Amino acid sequence: MGREAITHANVGRESGEVKALLESTELILRGAIKRRFAKSAITDVRVTDKGLAFVCAGEGTTLALGVATATLWAKALAKEPPSLKAKLGLTDGVLALVLGQWNDDALSTALAGARTDDPAAAAMVIACVSCADDLAMARQVTTGRPIWTLYPKGGATPFGDAAIRNDMRAHGFRDTKSCAVSTLLTATRYNPVASPQ
Repeated sequence: MGREAITHANVGRESGEVKALLESTELILRGAIKRRFAKSAITDVRVTDKGLAFVCAGEGTTLALGVATATLWAKALAKEPPSLKAKLGLTDGVLALVLGQWNDDALSTALAGARTDDPAAAAMVIACVSCADDLAMARQVTTGRPIWTLYPKGGATPFGDAAIRNDMRAHGFRDTKSCAVSTLLTATRYNPVASPQ
């Protein structure tokens, strides 16, 4: 979603200039007032003559966005975030070859009905990565298709985001998209880079 604005905010009894960020699952305020509002907890969203107003956890909030911008933000707040299945591109009968496995309910739900064991039928590879060998295996079975790498969140993981990115880039892939899988896992999509002619 990625909407952002520098604006004046009133949150409960607090007032001040903030940077407001409207993401797919939350609205974040930084600056004079710091808050994180889960979209699912925001109620009573309305557009006023000054901007956007809503309630979250019993606390009234207004953002002086102006009517036009507030209208767009109100529509974005009302819109359901895309499912993990949609974020991974597994809708409309698209199939993935899945390598490795994680015990993760969100991932299992997203992969339901979208897995294939036939590399020729797969539109992409989804690789659960814990080491460089997992990436090498994913590259062996893909030919011109994207590879989604799934790995634990956080910097403490022994083979995480930076190591995966360095390895994939060294083998002619570029990261093109990322998304959260669950509270424990994240995913980054890598596409092969065309060789110069």
